[in-house]
Amino acid sequence: MRSPEFSLLLRKARIKARFFCTLSNKILLGMLQKILLGLGAILIIIQFFQIDKTNKEVDPELDFMNITSPNNEVAEILKTACYDCHSEKTVYPWYTNVQPVGWWVKDHVDHGKSHLNFSIWGEYSTDRADHKLEECVEYVLNEEMPLPSYTWGHAEARLTDEQREFLAEWFEEQRLIVQNDTLSTSSSDS
Repeated sequence: MRSPEFSLLLRKARIKARFFCTLSNKILLGMLQKILLGLGAILIIIQFFQIDKTNKEVDPELDFMNITSPNNEVAEILKTACYDCHSEKTVYPWYTNVQPVGWWVKDHVDHGKSHLNFSIWGEYSTDRADHKLEECVEYVLNEEMPLPSYTWGHAEARLTDEQREFLAEWFEEQRLIVQNDTLSTSSSDS
């Protein structure tokens, strides 16, 4: 049996424990509310910092498709699976108006254009063009392009295995043309 003093101490301890639990819960709840309000305010403020969706003006004669004249099937694949990130013909979807998503998409597009920009293909040296076509073959066959993060929001850009093979073969054909141009240019210089 417990002594009455012990029971009284136990009761006081329980009351204090409830008080401190209630107090700590109120403090935590208050902190959580402040954190959520702060995050909400930040989310609202960053909406005022939109991305620049302007595509640079370039000479259409320098465009990859004008130079290579692909058939309709290849041209359609290039437009739907490549040109949004690798040309000055980017069409930004509605969700790029929501930050930080827009910043992320813009970063991907800028990164893509810095590695390969079909809009300025005519400015590439023959060695660079050959190397870019070689990379196109590799990335398409290894399913590295188009990026999975792009195809999540652009189902039309998902390539079948047959489309990948077809596009890779076409890129290889273009490599042969570029390499032959290099040979004919170097032999005429001699």
